[in-house]
Amino acid sequence: MAKAAKAHFFCSACGNEEARWFGRCPSCGAWNTASEAPATAGSAGKGGRAPARERASRARWAPAATAGPRPLADVAVSGSERVTSGMRELDRVLGGGLAAGSLLLVGGDPGIGKSTLLLQMAMALARPARAGDAGQRVLYVAGEESEEQVRMRAARLGVIPEALLILCETDLEAVLEAAAQTKPGIVVVDSIQTIARGDLEGSPGTVTQMRECGLALLHFAKATRTAVLLVGHVTKDGTVAGPRVLEHMVDAVLYLEGERYQHYRVLRAAKNRFGATHEMGVFEMTDKGLAEVANPSAAFLPATSDGGARAPSPGIAVVASLEGSRPLLVEVQALVSTSFYGTPQRVTSGFDGRRLAVLLAVLERRVGLRLGRHDVFISVTGGLSLDEPGTDLGVALAIASSFKSRPLLERTLAVGEVSLSGELRRVPRLDLRLREAAHLGFRRAGVPRVQHEEGAGAGLEVVPLASLREAFETLLEARAAEAAAEPAGAKR
Repeated sequence: MAKAAKAHFFCSACGNEEARWFGRCPSCGAWNTASEAPATAGSAGKGGRAPARERASRARWAPAATAGPRPLADVAVSGSERVTSGMRELDRVLGGGLAAGSLLLVGGDPGIGKSTLLLQMAMALARPARAGDAGQRVLYVAGEESEEQVRMRAARLGVIPEALLILCETDLEAVLEAAAQTKPGIVVVDSIQTIARGDLEGSPGTVTQMRECGLALLHFAKATRTAVLLVGHVTKDGTVAGPRVLEHMVDAVLYLEGERYQHYRVLRAAKNRFGATHEMGVFEMTDKGLAEVANPSAAFLPATSDGGARAPSPGIAVVASLEGSRPLLVEVQALVSTSFYGTPQRVTSGFDGRRLAVLLAVLERRVGLRLGRHDVFISVTGGLSLDEPGTDLGVALAIASSFKSRPLLERTLAVGEVSLSGELRRVPRLDLRLREAAHLGFRRAGVPRVQHEEGAGAGLEVVPLASLREAFETLLEARAAEAAAEPAGAKR
């Protein structure tokens, strides 16, 4: 038999709640006003009911109750209103701009440029598009900095528009009240870990505070059709600190990545209800903020002092990674040296260490390179991270090139996924990758044989390859001594 919920008492005159019976209300002093009510499940107060301030706050922004279930086909769909952020790279990641009523979460390492990026966006949105326009009103809520600090940073970024409002506040009710009065089109909260509700126990940043504050801001965004952007701190693992339910309730989760000592920053979407999650935006950190990189491939490929292409060198390969709809050419560097320890080192920067172990095993088993007693170091230039399987061939050839001290053929691109059997598998959108390579002056590209016809009109020589061993024998330059010793037409 289910146990009955314990009753609590509240004053019928003023609403004060007590967990026990009382004759005189300790709040208003009235006698014989105690009324009994059963405790409700999921209540927040001591007596089973949420405090009056919390109930009023929830009721103010809570979504309106529906009449009941109805056919999904009968629901009217209005066009999604989007506002361009004034930054093309940010709009690319968002799927075309900020959607009205959306709640976004932006995460990244400390000092990576999250606040700078959102302040630049806020200034671009608040700036009048034409002479005589007022610009869109933007409310920037700073919970970690003072008004003077934000003002100094904004002065470095350009002319500060009049429609950009600043509020230094950490109380959620004060933030919502200010937003209700000023009626901005965009609200930026920096950061969600500093916002707290006064009617909840716990300091800012705790699980309860972040969940409830995020839910209140979600209700505000949906009720007022205001786009709200939250800055979130990250943990050592690189994920947003706090409860994962915060990532579930927001409409998009963006991560700003990059090495602190590198100039380039990469913005990726881990979740996006209004667009694709595989798009990427590239920025360069300058003394005037984050500058958009129009041609990331040219930026990530090093050149000589006179602007020409660098001469081939052992251990260097160029790969083509597909980031959303954009092909990105990146240089991969490998160094293989004799190990002086019992266990060889495997060090990577921008490449998955477990994927490197697979490629080393395939090189040793299928190509015959004895790498078991050698240290292997992999570095992706520009501070990027390569996760796409289509870069496997380039990384494997860079390792083989360093091990054999034989550079790849000049101006050669390597594209393909390497299987455990050493065969090369097809990659998506090969034509886009090859056209980008031809645009940057590459002469040839080694591609999987099963799809070499897709690059026929790319404007460069397409070399069909069936396996990793064939790529090793075809795309690496032969040593002068080896070339002289071999008879004409002999196969290595």
